[in-house]
Amino acid sequence: MNDDNDDSNAHQQKSWLDRISHFLTGEPKDREDLLEILREAQEKHLLDHEALSMIEGVLQVSEMRVRDIMIPRVQMVVLPKDAELETVFPLVTESAHSRFPVIGEDRSEVVGIMLAKDLLAHIMKDKNLKVQDIMRPVRFIPESKRLNVLLKEFRTNRNHMAIVVDEYGAAAGLVTIEDVLEQIVGEIEDEHDFDEEEYIFRRSDTEYTIKALTPIEDFNDYFSVDFDDEEFDTIGGLVVHQLEHMPQKGETVEMGPFRFEILRADNRRVYLLKLKIIKKIQVAEENT
Repeated sequence: MNDDNDDSNAHQQKSWLDRISHFLTGEPKDREDLLEILREAQEKHLLDHEALSMIEGVLQVSEMRVRDIMIPRVQMVVLPKDAELETVFPLVTESAHSRFPVIGEDRSEVVGIMLAKDLLAHIMKDKNLKVQDIMRPVRFIPESKRLNVLLKEFRTNRNHMAIVVDEYGAAAGLVTIEDVLEQIVGEIEDEHDFDEEEYIFRRSDTEYTIKALTPIEDFNDYFSVDFDDEEFDTIGGLVVHQLEHMPQKGETVEMGPFRFEILRADNRRVYLLKLKIIKKIQVAEENT
């Protein structure tokens, strides 16, 4: 009996190794066969889930284009080139971005990029300087550029942001190196993210940042509402259900007294939401 089991296990192992051997020697070569082999490797604990997810992300990036992940022009936080540094400082600190497109007299024309660190370095020395005095050159790329090519260019040129232009040369949006990397590794935490233990971060009386993994039960307790938690466990799952598709950054949906905006998401899941209270409610007293 044991001999039969040993023979069966040996046969399964040989079969799997044969398939890898065929792949390495040139057959099969298509992407689906490769993914099937890798998923079998994960099932056999030769790869962990995170490693498989990253490999899938790498393969996907090679097929995606800038237009698939760019931040649309209407959602860009921009600075006028003739604005004095002192006047833009509140916007820079509130948005918590590290780079900002600079626009000319025509708001559709991007003429440079301003780094938050450059603003901090100059605002204490000369408040009369204008944005155009410290902005850096801007790099333009087409919507059709493949993400794997863009990532290589970002690394080679040491750029972190590029302005995306349409076929007519007009600014269509922007993309950062973080946007590309998140397609491979998922969410990237930064210094503006809140503590791992927190699900809900209060920014004002009417605005909150919410992790998509926030349990609906916790959300209901915090905001004194009664969203149904029988079909979905998390607030992110409820938002995706309402939208009826995997949302992209910037999309919004209204539920009850709330407007949810997608702050961070990839093609696999939602990570972070902005919540705005659009109808008056009484937030639980202990949380205020």
